[in-house]
Amino acid sequence: MDNLKDKIVLITGSGKGSGQLLAKAFAEHGAIVAANDISPINVEEVVDAINKQGGHAKAYVEDVAKKVGVQNLINQVEDDFGRIDILVNHAAVEPNVPLLSMDEWDWHRVLDVNLTGAFLMTQSAGRVMREKGAGVIINLISANQDPARNEAAFVASMSGLESFTQQAVRELSPHGIRVYALVNTRDTIIANVLALFE
Repeated sequence: MDNLKDKIVLITGSGKGSGQLLAKAFAEHGAIVAANDISPINVEEVVDAINKQGGHAKAYVEDVAKKVGVQNLINQVEDDFGRIDILVNHAAVEPNVPLLSMDEWDWHRVLDVNLTGAFLMTQSAGRVMREKGAGVIINLISANQDPARNEAAFVASMSGLESFTQQAVRELSPHGIRVYALVNTRDTIIANVLALFE
């Protein structure tokens, strides 16, 4: 897949789960991976594994739910690589707390990470991409919404992210930026993401 070679791919929440799998998959196809996570241990392990396999990756530890953290992340990646070609918004939290027991902090943290984080990243990376006249933004929508679990905040955040993506498509496509919402299932996510670049 030559069209991914040397592309700068920024993935949030890439220390574990599908984010980790995508970081390794992009690296295997020749992309340069800017791997973000709030946990330094997890993301540094992913980056070390990629680099030991002959890939190219660098770790960035920032909280994407915070505007200052997002701005620092975008600035660091730009300083290191000069551009951002692809953004994957994967960072998400999913507390299993019943609606009637959930406190305000849990509610805000879920929306801040899952929805506001995607907004802040899309906005900041989108500005960088607009200057280049091209870019790809992928928002991952979790398919793991189990009716037996207590996920009111999580379900609300995923529904919001899907609607946000639809609006981002309308606003960013005139600038040459392609925006997608993909269902995040562990078995198919790599194939579905890579298919966008065939």
